[in-house]
Amino acid sequence: MFETLKNVFRVKEMRRKLLYVLWMILVIRIGSQLPVPGVDSDFFKEWFAKNTGDAFNFFDAFTGGSFTQMSIFALNITPYITSSIIMQLLTIAIPALEEMQRDGEEGRKKITAITRYVTVGLALFESVAMAIGFGRQGLIPNMNFFKGLTVVACLTAGSAMLMWIGERITEKGVGNGISIVLTINIVSRVPSDLSLLYENFIKGKTIAKGLLAGVIIVAIIVVMVVFVLILNGAERRIPVQYSRKMVGRKLMGGQTTNIPLKVNTAGVIPVIFASSIMSFPGVIAQLAGKANGTGIGSEIIRGLSSNNWCNPSQPQYSWGLLLYIVLCVFFAYFYTSITFNPLEVADNIKKQGGFIPGIRPGKPTSDYLTKILNYIIFIGAVGLIIVAVIPFFFNGVFGANVSFGGTSIIIIVGVILETVKQIESQMLVRNYKGFLNN
Repeated sequence: MFETLKNVFRVKEMRRKLLYVLWMILVIRIGSQLPVPGVDSDFFKEWFAKNTGDAFNFFDAFTGGSFTQMSIFALNITPYITSSIIMQLLTIAIPALEEMQRDGEEGRKKITAITRYVTVGLALFESVAMAIGFGRQGLIPNMNFFKGLTVVACLTAGSAMLMWIGERITEKGVGNGISIVLTINIVSRVPSDLSLLYENFIKGKTIAKGLLAGVIIVAIIVVMVVFVLILNGAERRIPVQYSRKMVGRKLMGGQTTNIPLKVNTAGVIPVIFASSIMSFPGVIAQLAGKANGTGIGSEIIRGLSSNNWCNPSQPQYSWGLLLYIVLCVFFAYFYTSITFNPLEVADNIKKQGGFIPGIRPGKPTSDYLTKILNYIIFIGAVGLIIVAVIPFFFNGVFGANVSFGGTSIIIIVGVILETVKQIESQMLVRNYKGFLNN
């Protein structure tokens, strides 16, 4: 990887793309420090410290601390992620969108345009809810219509600008812009989380105990990163044999290829879905000012918060962890069923004159792919759950309350691998061009 980056900076075009990405990252971090006009940032930080919970911690981790500072990027890229997921689901449910997706580049452009409008609509809805909810609790001093309108306009415009920056990075830079924006936000929280771990487990201890704690922390992080690398790279290859056929005077076909089925077919989507659903009731309760009640509803919300899981003093709330695991497994199967259609793959193989050795073309091939896929999805879901649950265990048992968890590691590692692969492919294309020109 380091050799690849070294070679990149020797090429003017690739160097320009990387510098563009770095410039956009600088813009994002500057925008994350600009407060929304009319909002008392210090008062908001105090309120957040008193009312901290899993709902807003999860949101703040994805916004790179912009939420706690109530900057113009407080909503960050989350509305775009939500709208993209909604559009993927609607593409399966609405035939017109499905047909649009099959139209190639023009269809994808139309879906992207619709996604942008949905993003702005979601950002507007979320900013209005935040302005009303926080305004009622006094977080926006001297709340009135024009001040509320200013807050809504700044938050919506900030989210739309980040969406634009992400698309520009994809177009003029390297890698997926939206993923890079999300990764930069998560990475920006790593220093504060490491500082918190140092304060809790190393500072004030004897040299032996502090060194042991430091080694254990580093070992856990390294093991999780290696496990995520293995999980992202693992795949099951299904061999496919194509029969020979005459095309004109030439004998074509006869080659053997394979269908690579990734073990982690759904990526980090199941974890994000499960976390979002479980944190949503807590967000509503916090905005309504009813998060610290004593009724059944408040007890349910406490059980849904990962801050209360694996806590030896409060074992009754760990039922939320079981629900979280069930949701992760469910969404792993659900999302894969949307993105991968075994029947369509089997039909394409049959039309091209191919077959899986030992399996008849058509429905038997589809049934075989479905059976293999079900095993793979379960293994991938178990791997995701292990990575996601380890931080919950240490947060509950040892009080290591950090936002840098399994979900963050999966996203960071996945985006870095994807970006490096794209850089390597662009360098390879450039080498081919140079060879052909010579």
